[in-house]
Amino acid sequence: MAVDHIIIGSGINALVAAAMLGLKGQRVLVLEREAVAGGCLRTDEVTLPGFRHDVMAATWVLFMTSPAGGLLGPHLARHGFDYCHTPHPTAVLRPDGQALVLTTDRGANIKAFNALAAEDGARHGRDVGAIEADAPFLFSLLGGALWSWPTAKLLFGQVRKRGLRGLAAWMGSALAPARGWLEGYSSPLVQALWAPWVLHCGLTPESTYSAQMGKVVAFALEAAGAPIVKGGSGAAVAAFRGLIAENGGEIRCGADVSRISVHNGRVTGVVLASGETISCRSVLASVAPSQLYDRLLGGENLPEDKAAVAGFRHGRGNFQLHYALDAVPEWTAAGLEQVALIHLADGIDSVSKSANEAERGLLPEVPTICVGQPSRLDPSRCPDGKAVLWLQIPDAPRVIKGDAAGTIAARDWDSAREAFADRIEAILSRHIKDFDKIKLARRAYSPADLAAMNINLVGGDPYGGACSIDQFFIWRPFAHSTNGVGPVRGLIHIGASTHPGPGLGGGSGFNAAKRLGG
Repeated sequence: MAVDHIIIGSGINALVAAAMLGLKGQRVLVLEREAVAGGCLRTDEVTLPGFRHDVMAATWVLFMTSPAGGLLGPHLARHGFDYCHTPHPTAVLRPDGQALVLTTDRGANIKAFNALAAEDGARHGRDVGAIEADAPFLFSLLGGALWSWPTAKLLFGQVRKRGLRGLAAWMGSALAPARGWLEGYSSPLVQALWAPWVLHCGLTPESTYSAQMGKVVAFALEAAGAPIVKGGSGAAVAAFRGLIAENGGEIRCGADVSRISVHNGRVTGVVLASGETISCRSVLASVAPSQLYDRLLGGENLPEDKAAVAGFRHGRGNFQLHYALDAVPEWTAAGLEQVALIHLADGIDSVSKSANEAERGLLPEVPTICVGQPSRLDPSRCPDGKAVLWLQIPDAPRVIKGDAAGTIAARDWDSAREAFADRIEAILSRHIKDFDKIKLARRAYSPADLAAMNINLVGGDPYGGACSIDQFFIWRPFAHSTNGVGPVRGLIHIGASTHPGPGLGGGSGFNAAKRLGG
């Protein structure tokens, strides 16, 4: 068997690349080792029949606003891809019951922030306005192929606009940590609204460039909301599958690639664990660096890459908790009914503390909790009158060394999972009236569970590796990396471990497909 391109893995970047190449008339085969396609895009009845949960990724604002989404959106719509929206993308609920809700109306947000502190609304307007003004330059850096003539021309244009020293100053300010940015707001509520969002970028309030990423998130949420896919993220995978098949491509599940075949320094195809050999012109590998260089290219002489794998670091783990409810939750704070994503957090210090504890291998004493209300946006997710909740805790240790609260003795996730879920549920239940009465079922997924479901979520890290500055932008995954290509001709490394990093934007798949003529 022979095809034009083989794509290993079936996450968002693989699906984007396959769809784009198929639209150009090239024959694509996507090989997924698991029984279900989609990588982190899965929708299942994991609690009770009729209650459909996005087991991992859920919010699609990055795809909707990305070049990949713009190009593929009309094609995917023909195959049933549709968004569900709310004018209230996010909110924060503090332990004392105070809440602040963001809307997709900048003027309303400025007014609400000013009501909390006289200058906070104006500051918010300046922050998101600056991102909006820099959007063509900034989003090209965040999503484009960095080692390229278009990026070089873009930078030269900025030198002409700002001057060399001015561009250097802009770059320097973009490296600021979020703590300094957030402490510029006077209201603790405004600080608490934005502080948890840096965790969704794989960062912390003290991380380099987390302020810039926090502002980008603020701009994106305000401008585009926090949409989900009608029917769940699994419905998005089904739409991609339909589009890929429409153009002669195929997604094959249960197909574990054991080796990438290389002859004279060039890719010739792949060998499956079953022994089947498939020939191709190029391979796109949407996998973690260790999978690519230690397993798929294990027999190749690639000393620089294999040495770099040994030093590649993964970030914090992720913990997921899903609920089937007998009724729509009634929050103790007003105005949260139609909010897509609610963070339960006290502020900058609480977010910093939970992240630091997880990074040190401790179960956080008070984890930062993100609560999604998908059935509010998409009633098809559950029976009439019922509800589902999607909880993500981005501060879970990959390996448990202890418990910051000193009450959970277990040191492995199989033993600690339900006790940690109990801790999270105790926090949640304080903010929802009669929670115990409406709770029908729950399902928890520890970092170890997520790693077992997807081999690329090493230790339950959903971001493809630590997103610290030394492993990001032109240095992702390695200091010597160049647009996902290396000494093996015809091989492109894509996925969360490569630039432009994690999320549902599909950037690395988009860039790879463009490189191959897509």
